Amino acid sequence: MSEFRIVCDSACDLSREMLCERGVTCVPLSYSFDDGGTVDSADFYTEMRLGRVAKTTGANVEAFRAAFTLILEEGRDILYLGFSSALSMTYNSARIAAGELRNEYPERRIITVDSLCASAGIALLLDRLLAFSDLDKAARYAEKTKLKICHLFTVDNLDYLKRGGRVSPTTAMVGNLLGIKPMLYVDNHGRLIPGSKVRGRHKAIERLAEDFESLHEENDVYISHADCLSDAEALGKILTTKYNAKLRLITNIGPVIGSHSGPGTLALFFIGRERPPSKTGD
Repeated sequence: MSEFRIVCDSACDLSREMLCERGVTCVPLSYSFDDGGTVDSADFYTEMRLGRVAKTTGANVEAFRAAFTLILEEGRDILYLGFSSALSMTYNSARIAAGELRNEYPERRIITVDSLCASAGIALLLDRLLAFSDLDKAARYAEKTKLKICHLFTVDNLDYLKRGGRVSPTTAMVGNLLGIKPMLYVDNHGRLIPGSKVRGRHKAIERLAEDFESLHEENDVYISHADCLSDAEALGKILTTKYNAKLRLITNIGPVIGSHSGPGTLALFFIGRERPPSKTGD
């Protein structure tokens, strides 16, 4: 049995230090503002609040070839856990790179898993895979479990969803004026889907906790946030004190996902019985 290494991409929203602690290789996605500039992650949401618009770029085939080759040259196999293919072309780039390298390193194995997850949903699944020493068992667990990773989101400002075409300009304007906070989730196809709406940030945080209570199968919870740590901590407190959840991680939403959801995004992740169904019933 060969040793294997887990590879992910920066859509997992784990810091460099967290990834190093886990012994995980990360392939970065990138972003730039509409004027071509970038800033440190700590200043990213400040710039967004000032009106700068960010665009993202997935990791390309060459980036994955470079990262995978380093591991293969060490004599190790690879399990790649990728950002949802419904949200980025990054997974497809990894799949292509893996196919090329299998021919060049026939003695090694590369398994790619389209996680159909994002942000700390990837991190949750990744942490479960760290317990495996067998590549096939880890891959089977990932495939069996990924559609049970529930992703529940709320955003603080509808303008960013408007830019992505998820709400109309009229809905965004009226919603912002009335303090409407949409609840969103990731479906079985890995797509971000709008759900119900509530009025006010406090109610949105309470709804996230209530949805955990109705959907969860296990008590571990992961939370990610876009420059709203106090809201993430408030959600964590409700979950742990009222619903007996076990808070495993609070992490920052990085620029790649934050570019599309905006500052003030708050997201909750856990293993449920199943994901909420999409509007088409699948």
